[in-house]
This record gives sequence, C-alpha cells and structure tokens, in this order.
Amino acid sequence: MSKSIILTGNNLTIQDIEIIVQDPEVSLEIAESALHAIRTSREFLEREVHKRIIYGVNTGFGPMASYIINHGQSESLQENLIRSHAVGLGDPIEDRYVLATMVIRLNTFAKGYSGVSPELVSQLQTFINHRILPIVPEHGAVGTSGDLVQLAHVALALTGEGEVMYKGKRELTSHVLQQLQIQPYKLKIKEGLSLINGTSTMTGIGAMICSDTKQLLSISVRLGALALEIVHGFDDSISEKLHSVRPHTGQRIIAQALRELLASSQTLRKRNNLKQPAHATAEALPISEVIQEFYSLRCIPQILGPVFDAYCKTTKDMVTEMNSATDNPIVDWENDIFLHGGNFHGDYIAASLDQLKMTLVKLTMLSERRLNFFLNSQINRFFPPFLNLNTPGLTLALQGLQFVATSTTAQNQTLAFPHYVHSISTNADNQDIVSMGTDVALFTAKVIENAYIVLSIEVIALAQAVDVLANKHLLSQPSRELFEHIREIFPAIEHDRVLVHELPKVVHFLKQNKKLHVEALDTP
Repeated sequence: MSKSIILTGNNLTIQDIEIIVQDPEVSLEIAESALHAIRTSREFLEREVHKRIIYGVNTGFGPMASYIINHGQSESLQENLIRSHAVGLGDPIEDRYVLATMVIRLNTFAKGYSGVSPELVSQLQTFINHRILPIVPEHGAVGTSGDLVQLAHVALALTGEGEVMYKGKRELTSHVLQQLQIQPYKLKIKEGLSLINGTSTMTGIGAMICSDTKQLLSISVRLGALALEIVHGFDDSISEKLHSVRPHTGQRIIAQALRELLASSQTLRKRNNLKQPAHATAEALPISEVIQEFYSLRCIPQILGPVFDAYCKTTKDMVTEMNSATDNPIVDWENDIFLHGGNFHGDYIAASLDQLKMTLVKLTMLSERRLNFFLNSQINRFFPPFLNLNTPGLTLALQGLQFVATSTTAQNQTLAFPHYVHSISTNADNQDIVSMGTDVALFTAKVIENAYIVLSIEVIALAQAVDVLANKHLLSQPSRELFEHIREIFPAIEHDRVLVHELPKVVHFLKQNKKLHVEALDTP
C-alpha cells in the first residue's frame, strides 16, 4: 500500500476516516511515540497485576466485580467476556461503519492508556489494512459500558471466530485468516475488556454521519437556491444586512451560501422594483404580485441555520471522542495508578447526535413543504397540477412521487424524538442510567437516508418546474448545472412511466457527487 495515515491517538480526523473508507489502498500506521506509550502501559499493567485488585483484570465484570479471578484463569476470563457478549441480532451495520469503528478503537489504543499489548494493536491494524470487516449486528448496545455487544463482534473476529466481510463476500473469519496466512489472536489479560469497553461504534457511525450531513446540507441549500429562482423570489430574504441584524452563525452562513449560488441568477427580483398601484384608493386593493414568499422559500437560512450549527457541534464532539481514551479502567502509567471511572458512557455522543437528528428531520420537512408548493396548483397558482407537462387528468406526472415524499417525511418525524432519554436500567442495575448512543447513531443514519429520498423527489420536481417555465437560460450557473446533471440521469416526465429503476440513480447522484458541495459551509 502506497499511502498511509499515521495514528498518534490525538490527531485522527473525520477526513482521515473518510479517506480510509473510500480508498482501500490507504493503510494505517502507528506513530513510534504511540507505540512507546502502548509498550509502557502494558509493562506497567503486567508489573502491577499481582499487587493490586484491578477491575476486569483479576476481578469479574459489572455486578460480578467482587469475584476475584485466579491469575491462571485471567486469559479465559477475557475469552469468556467476548464470547458471552458477541450476541447481537438484526441486520449487520454498514461496512463503512464497522471500518470507522475499528479505526477509532485503534486510535484509542494508540493513546497508550488501555494496557493492551503491541501484538493486539498489530492484529487490529492488520485487519484494518486488509479491510477484513467483522459482521456486526445492529441490535445489542445500550451505549454505556461502551458498545459492548457490537465491539465484541469485532473482538471475536480478531480471535478467528465469527464472520467477516472480505472483498465484498461474507465469509467465516477462519477461512479468511487462513487465506491470508494471519494467525488468530490469543487474548491476554485486560485485552477483551479493552476491546469492547468504549464508545468506538457509536462514534464511528457518528463520524460518517457528519460526513453525510455535510453533503446533505449542501444539497438542501442548492435546492433552496433553485426553488427561489423558479418562483422569481425577492433577493432581500437572503441579504447580508437582513442576517447581520440577527447574527446566528448558521443562519448567516446559509444566507451567504445562497447569495454565492445565486450571484449569476437572472430571475431574482429586487424589492425596490415593487411599486404602488397607479390608482390607489381608500379601500384595500389586491394586487397580482406576490409580496412575500411562503416560509419554505423565504426562511431557508433561518431553518437550515440550526442544522449547520448542530452539524458543527456534532463534528466537534465526534473528533473529541475519536481522540479520547474511553476504557475502564484507564491505565495511568505516568502516575502509577489505575483510574476506575465512566469514560465509556455515551451521553456526549447520544445527546449530540439526537440534536443533529432533530434538525435533519426539519430539513426533510422543509424539502417536503416546498415540494408540496410546486405540486399543488391551488397554492402556487401558476404551475399545472403536479407539474404536468402533458394532459392533466389523463397523465398524473409527479402525483405518485409526492406520496413517497410524504410518507418518508412522516417516518422521519417519528424518528425525531430524542432516543437518549430512553434510559432503561440493565446489567443487574449496575448500569442504572444508559445512553442508547449506538441506537441514536443508527436512527440518525436512517433519518439521513430518508432525507436523501425526499430531496431526490424535490430535485426531480424542481427540474420539472424549470421545464414548465422553459427558462433554464435565466438560472444561475450552479442551478443550471444541477438541472443539466439531473436531466442526464432522469428525463422529464412528459408521459407517465415506471420510475422505480430511475429514482435510485438520483439518490446516488446526490449522495456521491462531491462537486455539489457548497464551499461556504466549510467556514463555521
């Protein structure tokens, strides 16, 4: 492998994880300073294990911590821990989430406070660099003694048991290791506990969510800009002065992004060009012009601003957690002590992702409401019903797609409820208040997936609206390019046709096309 990222335990970024996930040729290396800390930590643990009572090393786990384990059984204790906890059920989580999990766990070890051996670090590094990805079921974590069940499936694979994904195929771990001539790992004291006692799964999913959110937010801003152009909106709703007098960071940045996208538009209107009627009377007099657009068009910065702010906070929280020691106990070899505490508790991750999830649901609702505006001729009073390019009544155009957007948005609204408040005592009440962090992360990922579906339907509708108006030449360059890209993969709906195989192409385009990223969102 020609490219590598060096882990120190302190400098891992979301961009690093994105690179590792996207490029199978990128490898991970451990900095020499980190290897020194790992060796020193391990040596300290092995010196002290016969002198002190150390949780999970010469004691049982959780409510059974009062049971002292004989030294001759300490390695069996670690094996029993992994086998007893590798009991997850449900669908496997995505490979990229598993890979991100493993990278973060390796980075945690690189800090040198876990007490693991260099040999275990090497085994995990080998799995990552060969992209041997354990099958990790979705159900099982309460997110408080860390992601115990999910991480146990990762640990199980390191020992040669369980199943993995390798080169796109699900196989027995033992078969893959034989093929690659990699020896199964034999767990030493504390190593089973160190592998599963941490927040690496929820944080790995969270890191990928931050990456997905950045793209999703860019798409949402671009669709908002295009929608404003199509309705010939007034430009004062995105003016710098308007947003400077209510200077929330996210609101200002979204407005700036819209101004930059719309700089070359020939369709936006100036408020000063709106004149009084020539013959004013004492009575109220209706005029044909729209004075103010609906909120889904006029309040884009105020609605997407909180999404951006939540994204920035979540990104900060994920990066902090990725570079943290989340074990228990912490092997503080520098001060000759073992620190027993709760760094494995996932509330920071759960609370942050729940907040982000809620704002992403609002983003979805914004898109769905704009879609409704363009499809409902009784509201917009300009476009044909359901943006019909043929014979309304005989042809139904986008009518069916609206049902999909409505139902998907409704599902997101249900998922908006904060999940980390669903604490249920478990583990013989040892874990009496828990985070549900991994489930929060998976629910947030589902919200993002749903949001892409709704935004894909909206972009189809906006492109159809441009066809109705036949005004592509008046659009800003970014909007015109977006329209042309959509038309390359999704022709206008003039005659009703089966769309089921075309729609995923639009979703894939919005997810994967990094050229759609809005640069203004890079500046918090």
